[in-house]
Amino acid sequence: MLLTISTTLRPATDLGFLLHKHPDRVQEFEQSFGTARVFYPEAGEDRCTAALLLEVDPVRLARSRGSSSPDFSLGQYVNDRPYAASSLLASALADVFRTARTGRCASRQDLADGPIPLEIGLPALPCRGGADLAHRLFGPLGWEVGAEAVPLDPAFPEWGESRYVRLALRGDVRLADALNHLYVLLPVLDDAKHYWLAGDEVDKLVRAGEGWLAGHPDKGLITRRYLGRRWALTRAAFARLAELGDDVEESLDPPVEEEPGVEAPALAAPAGEAGQEESGAAEPTPGDGSGEERVPLNTLRREAVVAALEEVGARTVLDLGCGSGQLLSALLARPAFAKVAGMDVSARALVLAKRRLRADRLPDAKRARLELFQGSLTYTDARLAGYDAAVLMEVVEHVDPPRLPALERVVFGTARPAHVIVTTPNVEHNVRYELLAGARRHPDHRFEWSRAEFARWVQGVCETYGYAADLRPVGEDDPEVGPPTQMAVFSRREERP
Repeated sequence: MLLTISTTLRPATDLGFLLHKHPDRVQEFEQSFGTARVFYPEAGEDRCTAALLLEVDPVRLARSRGSSSPDFSLGQYVNDRPYAASSLLASALADVFRTARTGRCASRQDLADGPIPLEIGLPALPCRGGADLAHRLFGPLGWEVGAEAVPLDPAFPEWGESRYVRLALRGDVRLADALNHLYVLLPVLDDAKHYWLAGDEVDKLVRAGEGWLAGHPDKGLITRRYLGRRWALTRAAFARLAELGDDVEESLDPPVEEEPGVEAPALAAPAGEAGQEESGAAEPTPGDGSGEERVPLNTLRREAVVAALEEVGARTVLDLGCGSGQLLSALLARPAFAKVAGMDVSARALVLAKRRLRADRLPDAKRARLELFQGSLTYTDARLAGYDAAVLMEVVEHVDPPRLPALERVVFGTARPAHVIVTTPNVEHNVRYELLAGARRHPDHRFEWSRAEFARWVQGVCETYGYAADLRPVGEDDPEVGPPTQMAVFSRREERP
């Protein structure tokens, strides 16, 4: 199986420095399943091409520990592994270009840190989902994708297409990112791995996906396929992403079998309201650039909400759009909150919340303080009344704009708690993230407000329903574009206007 990496960077031979492989030599690297060789078919000032050729020994592959095989007796010895790019090639790539994947290059670090013109070729790639899936996976990463289905037999076109594609990628991409894209997505497209999946696969995925996986529109499909649809590993991966500031765990459904060409469920919050603390698919971990360990934005947001609730002296709190219960968990840990309730439109989210909170194992006193129930924010519900404070944390942006007045009426007009805390993304801050032009932080966001737009909405709510509000930043308050999250603390006035 063959992979080629070309550049027209001048001098193009600098590709050898970035890959840490000299263009004048053929280098061999023994693998447990064969031999990988790196050589340069061309190496000039105007164009340079590095080739990774992997020769697979089917017998060694069959005898290697943890290898898998198709369900027939000769499957370990008769298969496409010596010829088609797969997880074997991804494994060899990770070994051969280990340093290049980290983005380190002492002699050309400035070059390694930025995008360069790249062309990548894979003549035979198993692609369960067809050429369209290759476009879906590589396109959002900045690649111009050429994926041509390989016919079963050119002499018999009526037989149709095989499950293989010829893949050509072109784009201005950082080389380390390009290698990590291939390392993750080759086995995803093949939808198979040749070795036993252990717990360290989650670490490999998180490291290789740093900076791009969290914002990918098909991150659910990528994660499930990369981890072989092992639900325990998949959940662990999403928990790790949540720690980095991409809290998507709450919106997951149990894995489903993906048919070729059928889109897998996206990692989006339930349509309409749920999605509290999904944190934005593109949100990085904020910090001050000091080199110290950064605190994830969803943690900063949760801490800001809890601090505001303590500031206003709330004793009973209703978390609207509670998702998987991260805020509920923080509130239950503080005895000052005598009653904590969570409502979500998604039954699945409530199941996850109960699991996170270990509701069936809570001590009696703590269990008596907790209530979970299903409901919608756009319909009057008597269960929402009687609380000191209500929280809408990363919720309003999941509601279609024509339905916002209904939400306002239910929360501020009917339930009417003494205090309401609302957080929502600041769209002005999106320029600080690696987002495609015009993209929002999360695929389920119906809108994202600027600071001025949020202030106008807050003012309108106050004037209509008799509240006063204090606007506050959450996260680093950038002097040019403001904070990543904006928060309003509403307090009810004695008399309605």
